[in-house]
Amino acid sequence: MPDRPVYSIGALVRMLGIPAATLRTWEDRYGIVVPERSPGGHRLYSRLQVEQLRFVGDRLADGMAASDAYRLLQSRLSSGVPLEPARIPGGDGLLIMLAEQDPFAADFSDYFLRMEGYGVTLVSTAERALAESVRRTPDLVLIDLLISGAQGLRLCAQMRQQFDVPVLAISTLDLRDDALEAGAAAFLKKPLEPLRLVSVVRDLLGQSAYLRSDSVAEASP
Repeated sequence: MPDRPVYSIGALVRMLGIPAATLRTWEDRYGIVVPERSPGGHRLYSRLQVEQLRFVGDRLADGMAASDAYRLLQSRLSSGVPLEPARIPGGDGLLIMLAEQDPFAADFSDYFLRMEGYGVTLVSTAERALAESVRRTPDLVLIDLLISGAQGLRLCAQMRQQFDVPVLAISTLDLRDDALEAGAAAFLKKPLEPLRLVSVVRDLLGQSAYLRSDSVAEASP
């Protein structure tokens, strides 16, 4: 599965807890993790780059200076030593809303997401997506941009503004820049590859999963 760049800088801020200004500074200063630019000028990071930046962030959390962390990263990359994979908890307790008007595509995504242990709420209109989110705010929303007569971009913006949840935009059309402008954390073009869908969902939900895990641990005797 090719490691295509799909994550916006906003997604990395949510996933890694590193400010966008810091990511831009590191990009200019060290030039090791350089994201691809979309035709509209948006930074797009691959999954490998996410792990590289996570590695740097972990070293900083251990008290290492950014320059030393990047030198260590460069050494690892040059020598071919793999980075430690992130440990992201499973999907138990996390709710995904799938706003998809195509019932066959909805069944496809629903199956693979439930296989990963996520709860899934299916809605077929933008109006229903907003109503269900008021009833129970999801941890992540997948939005088909052609839903309700191509109201998906508007729905992306509404979900981010009203509920502050990460949005994964999907479409048969190449609407990546439009989706990112509307506030989507990532964009995937249909037809969806099951492994890539699950991988992106797990990454975007990583921060929520860690928070859930920490709160459970603190509540345990």
